[in-house]
Amino acid sequence: MAEITAAAVNALRQQTSLPLMKVKQALIEAGGDSEKAIEILRSQVGKLMVSRAENATEEGRIFVKLKPDNSEAAAVEIQCESAPVAKADAFVALGDALVTQLLNGPGATTVDELLAQSTADGKSLKTMFEDVVNQIREKFVIARVIRLQGPVGAYVHHDGKTACLFQAEGTDLNTSVLRDVAMHIAAMKPTFANTDSVDPARVAEARAKLAEEAKASGKPANIIEKIVDGKMGVFYRDECGVLTEQPFAKDDSKTVRQVLAEAGLKSKAFFLWMLGR
Repeated sequence: MAEITAAAVNALRQQTSLPLMKVKQALIEAGGDSEKAIEILRSQVGKLMVSRAENATEEGRIFVKLKPDNSEAAAVEIQCESAPVAKADAFVALGDALVTQLLNGPGATTVDELLAQSTADGKSLKTMFEDVVNQIREKFVIARVIRLQGPVGAYVHHDGKTACLFQAEGTDLNTSVLRDVAMHIAAMKPTFANTDSVDPARVAEARAKLAEEAKASGKPANIIEKIVDGKMGVFYRDECGVLTEQPFAKDDSKTVRQVLAEAGLKSKAFFLWMLGR
């Protein structure tokens, strides 16, 4: 049996950040070969995840990154078991690496696609993920990933548990209103990005009902049409939760639609994530 020196154990511990006895056992199993010991340690990730498969992952963080010109944005949600882990340096570094690669790499629509990639300096994301799981010894779930083309604005709450990406149509990529609308969405939680997103059948039913009510007033048809149009704005805002018809959170004298129009923009879509839902 190869001699396992204290120096070899300490070197591997420094390299992996794993407990002393776990590192020593891996070196013994590998006959003193540090590279084999690392592979043995990484192979334990699968066993760890199986053993903790039933554990709840109710903590975690949403990582968001935006290109400086607002031309693209990406988000990654990672769930874990305990609140302290969501603030750990290794956990945060993993999230940052994943979202940076998602934004600047070839893109990915699934977690597996993203983990199959390597960072700009050649580090495997899958290996990085396994190393952090092995180090922290908790169940991690990379719950979802998304990358959007701009104009796009982003907002993340200070605790990392609420995040929003807001996608607009238009040519002004640098306007601050993009982030302001993303923040509005996080606060007001609308249901639809614009009136076109509401089910046409629901819209037709509401318009017909309002028209019948207006006809009872005996007003001319052209006036009735205007009355209905005015009340449809209330329908979209209050009953449907349409973003563009809501009073803008930073200036409630204007609707979100009006604020966007002043910047030459229209609301296209938004993705409001709250940790675990």
